[in-house]
Amino acid sequence: MKPIWAELKPLLLHLALFSFVINLLYLVPALFMLQVFDRVLPTNSRETLWVLLAGVGAALAILFVLDYVRLRLQHLIGTVIDERLSPPVVHAVVTAAARSPLHARPDAMRDIATLRSLFSANGLTALMDAPWIVVYVAVIAVFHPALGWGGAGAAALMIGLAWLNDRMNRKALDAVQKETRQASRYVEGSLRNAEVLQAMGMTERLLGRWRKQQDEALALQGSTSHASVSFSAASRFLRQAVQVMMMSIGAYLVLTQAASAGVMIATTVLLGRALQPVEQIVGSWRVLNEARSAYRRLRELCGHFKEEPRMSLPRPSGHVRVNGVSFRPPGTEKLALSGVSLHLAAGEALAIIGPSAAGKSTLARLLTGIWQPTIGTIRLDGADLSNWSRRELGPWIGYVPQDVELFDGTVADNIGRLAEPDSDAVIAAARRANAHDMIVQLPMGYDTPIGDGGARLSPGQRQRIALARAMYGDVRLLVLDEPNASLDAEGEIALAHALSSLRAEGVTSIVVTHRPSLVAHVDKILILEAGQVKQFGPAGEVMKSMQRQSQAALNERAA
Repeated sequence: MKPIWAELKPLLLHLALFSFVINLLYLVPALFMLQVFDRVLPTNSRETLWVLLAGVGAALAILFVLDYVRLRLQHLIGTVIDERLSPPVVHAVVTAAARSPLHARPDAMRDIATLRSLFSANGLTALMDAPWIVVYVAVIAVFHPALGWGGAGAAALMIGLAWLNDRMNRKALDAVQKETRQASRYVEGSLRNAEVLQAMGMTERLLGRWRKQQDEALALQGSTSHASVSFSAASRFLRQAVQVMMMSIGAYLVLTQAASAGVMIATTVLLGRALQPVEQIVGSWRVLNEARSAYRRLRELCGHFKEEPRMSLPRPSGHVRVNGVSFRPPGTEKLALSGVSLHLAAGEALAIIGPSAAGKSTLARLLTGIWQPTIGTIRLDGADLSNWSRRELGPWIGYVPQDVELFDGTVADNIGRLAEPDSDAVIAAARRANAHDMIVQLPMGYDTPIGDGGARLSPGQRQRIALARAMYGDVRLLVLDEPNASLDAEGEIALAHALSSLRAEGVTSIVVTHRPSLVAHVDKILILEAGQVKQFGPAGEVMKSMQRQSQAALNERAA
């Protein structure tokens, strides 16, 4: 966030400079009224009136231009914030969601929009204009001390009202934002299971739960809205009452010949201008508070998931070494993995097997660098995965998660990892995954739109396209988590051939599987049980050991 503010600082200084000149020009109408009542009317001087009108006209023309430029500058600052914040925030959101879905922040982009809208709202200019209340009151005091004291008291009342508004509503507004975001996320997350909701008649129950959360948010919002409306109404009432009071004081001074009629009118206009920013701040307090909360959340998000610049590392060959890795998922006390160690030479293939909840998928995510070990290290060609830049490491890694996710676009877009499609590379990846024949049979071949999440494809087609995406480019480490879960017999044969081809190309492959059909195409087997390594070694030895254990168990049951 600091580099962004360093870039915005000159723009904000220019904005402050424009506000300075604009507020100086706002003195002109009051001075014009003072001169009209005190000079033009008593002397019946038309020439003086024309000169004053010309001067005021020029001042108002300059005021119009500066106000226009200031508004354009506000929008420019909002655009700069959006352009500079969006890339790091998207990276941080993706990183947070990949490490822990519980800590995902899909609403972070709305926080950017909230921050951007602040610079297009009246609240920001009101904040810059508010300090001028001191100047306006000082000018009023020059006209007459009694008017100055009245103006100072009125300003103090308005500022006190703004402070009280902040003290009473800040926590409530934060709570409203939190409850509203939770209700929105609940519905958005539930829509991913729309088929289950519809098939089993759960929609009404979902609606009931959402309605309960929404009612809680609306109850909080209702109380804060009442308070905000009350403060806004009070600020408008107080401003009008103060102007009447100042007019009365001025009239009394005129009657006692302590001041002129021009002073009475000018001070009323000046005080109205002085109190206007404070009234705008009270009315815009919700926007200002939301922007402040959004900035705090964005700073915290980017601070947690900031990627430091790293020195480029050479193309890896695929040597993988896992040394004493233990992992504790965020928010839990139990270790998902404990003391896992293994070694793979470049080009070797490993099968990870074991019962459900043994830690297989967790180890797969650690091997791709998505998660960081709690204890221990995972090295690729001797370099700790945490020392690799994700931008540089990504092209060397192919990954198919257990729950395949595709992106809205064409088949070629997905295989090409959302880059500008390279036809030769896309087709080569599809051929490596033995998916080319399946893809060309689609309605538009590689240009077939797949819909959001691959909705227009069958689960088996999605899995084969995800496999082709994992094999795109010069992949050196391939991690597949249950890659044959949705494949038919033909797809499973194609996957087996693909793994054999990768071994011949020197690509290191790691497969999480329950099916024996893939075990025959690997060099080593790792058996996990309750997060610990039960057995690791060459595939032939581990298979023989498993057969002996199985036979011993059968003999024991028979006995």
